[in-house]
Amino acid sequence: MIRAVFSALIAVTLALPALTQPARAEVEIQEVKTPGGLTAWLVEEHSIPFTALEIWFRGGTSIDRPGKRGAINLMTATLEEGAGDLDALAFTRAKEALAASFKYDVGDDTLSVSAKFLTENRDQAVALLRESLINPRFDQDAIDRVRGQVLSIIRSDQKDPNDIAGNAFNAMAFGDHPYGTDSNGTLDSVAALTRDDILQAHQDSMVRDRMYIGAVGDITPEELSALLDDLLGDLPPSGPALPETIEPALTGGVTVAPFDTPQSVALFGHSGVARDSEDFFPAYLLNTILGGGGFESRLMTEVREKRGLTYGVYSFIVDKDHADMWMGQVQSANGRIADAIDVIRQQWAEIAENGVTEDELIAAKKYMTGAYPLRFDGNGPIANIITGMQIENMPLDYPATRNDKVNAVTLEQVNDVARRYLRPDALRFVVVGQPEGLTSTN
Repeated sequence: MIRAVFSALIAVTLALPALTQPARAEVEIQEVKTPGGLTAWLVEEHSIPFTALEIWFRGGTSIDRPGKRGAINLMTATLEEGAGDLDALAFTRAKEALAASFKYDVGDDTLSVSAKFLTENRDQAVALLRESLINPRFDQDAIDRVRGQVLSIIRSDQKDPNDIAGNAFNAMAFGDHPYGTDSNGTLDSVAALTRDDILQAHQDSMVRDRMYIGAVGDITPEELSALLDDLLGDLPPSGPALPETIEPALTGGVTVAPFDTPQSVALFGHSGVARDSEDFFPAYLLNTILGGGGFESRLMTEVREKRGLTYGVYSFIVDKDHADMWMGQVQSANGRIADAIDVIRQQWAEIAENGVTEDELIAAKKYMTGAYPLRFDGNGPIANIITGMQIENMPLDYPATRNDKVNAVTLEQVNDVARRYLRPDALRFVVVGQPEGLTSTN
């Protein structure tokens, strides 16, 4: 969902260290290959006796079968509701007795399993985790209980302006593509899901040939290798095809979704830049200057500080597996949202035509390079980072070289990307509220 992507992208660290030299994230990553053919990345850290393990599966909710929207989301949410001989309550008690943590999550493109366990009872914790991955019970009462929770979320989202905007924007951008509909499903599609649908979703989504693994903590390569083959070796070898790549079908203009609220929410955007493009780092720096750099960004300065039209306005690059967008979000009073949109368009056009300044680029580089090492603040976050690196096809030395890549970007490159990618006339604004002076356009 757009809300999840947006929240992840704007959760930036504002407190930066005062450094005279670029900070680096120093982690030693080892590649581990198991006898069973699995590959994992490992950062050994033996100072604390626990391990964080990340297992990600490419595909996520975008591989829901036709007519079964919401099946993979419901399946993922039911994974911890019992496994093997243990029902939901017994499974929870067994996990708590081991002081282990298991988390199952899913998004448009990825299903993730996050686990933390102590060295002293690693074998028991991994055996319990294995049961939840290989032999989940999917008892009917558990499915129905979780289904009720999902239906409650869907009903709540139907009354949330941010979710209304996100769903409307996605529908316009992606149509019949899986990105075009809510990954939770609809009230009707979720209500119709059967236990067989959940079993099929499990077989489709958790497969070995689309699996990425990261581990950080008190474990050796040999121990990790043996652990992974036992934990994951019995998963299905492959699943259904991934969706096709799609270009967002957006045209410039405004779409108004009437909603009774004193504040209008606007989500806006057009096509973006791919993560593997040579333009990505210049684009990321450009976005930091435009609207991703907190209170120092152009949009925040012009829309909030100078004109008082909002408490917050942001832009962000959305890098999905099968689509790329450049987006933003703003909220303002119904009587002022039209003015806020005008200023956003003006700033989009100003930077596209005239670029940014050297001083702005220097500040953006300091922001990006200073914040990056702070992400490596524990076993769990590092495991998450190195697994994400794999799914993005990054090299092992990326943490050590990333800031060098940022600092190597020139002002000419940034302004060239601004000219080629920022298209103010193509911005589509989806506005939810009772905006004054705005009507829907084609």
